Amino acid sequence: MFRRTFIALGLAAALPLCVQAQDYPGKDIHIICTFPAGSGADILVRFMAEKIKAQAGGVTVLVENKPGAAGSIGTQYVARAPADGYTILMDAGTTIASIMSRFKQPPIDVAKDLQMVATINRQAFMIVVDAKSDIKTLDQLTAKLKAEGSNASYAAAANSGMVLGELYKQAAKLETVQVKYESAPASLNDLLSGRLAFGTLDPVFSLAQQREGRLRVLAVASSERISSIPDIPTLKELGLPIDVTTWFSAAVPAGTPKPVVDKINGWFNAALTQKDTVKFLNDSGGDPWANTPETTQQMLIKAIADWREFIRIANIPPAG
Repeated sequence: MFRRTFIALGLAAALPLCVQAQDYPGKDIHIICTFPAGSGADILVRFMAEKIKAQAGGVTVLVENKPGAAGSIGTQYVARAPADGYTILMDAGTTIASIMSRFKQPPIDVAKDLQMVATINRQAFMIVVDAKSDIKTLDQLTAKLKAEGSNASYAAAANSGMVLGELYKQAAKLETVQVKYESAPASLNDLLSGRLAFGTLDPVFSLAQQREGRLRVLAVASSERISSIPDIPTLKELGLPIDVTTWFSAAVPAGTPKPVVDKINGWFNAALTQKDTVKFLNDSGGDPWANTPETTQQMLIKAIADWREFIRIANIPPAG
């Protein structure tokens, strides 16, 4: 009798989760992007949002841009939203992880306050110059920067760009001054006018500008060449031991029911098998990369430790 009662209670407890997963989604889904409209991250988020909408049973999927404070404004917004699957953060996992070391007092504990849902791609930030310049190789850029000392400056957008630029400076023994921009597009005019010597920018924006003949990509900051752009060398190949590979991801507030998390994960993984998604991610300088929520959560924990070391090596002072 006791055993039957125990089983009945267990089934009763599981029923709300099953019902919640079956009913989900039943209203608008809000996807939060921590970068401004028009940025490389925003372009990727909006593309994937359309893919999610196609699988979400006809509900409206809205993208909201909440940039600022090294990604922490949008991340906090999601972490403090109801844990029901209707508010989804789409951001670089490395940006999420870096919050724990970019602030003296992190506004949230991302490993505890967020549930990672899925990975989307692997990509690498890039070192770029004005396509009209005489600089054709990284060695030529390095020589120019050494000659100019602290009179030269470079554009950095996003945490990965900041770290990449400072690691490059340390490895090549440069005095170049970093200029921080809210987004990669905001730096374009200064790059093209010659006010900046180079930029450390995201691949979506960098490759789009290279195709338009505005920027030239000199190197990628990944451990291996990106399959979609095999002609662009890595910094390691060029003698600089730098690897700042990033990966885009989706996350929801901690406590979101697992059946809902698994359903969202299924949406992303299904989208990554579609030919137009693969082409889009390849054209954006990345490779599709699917993982389970559990694996993605472990990746976040590792990335938190990695970024503490990146921030230390790059000597970037914490904010706040």
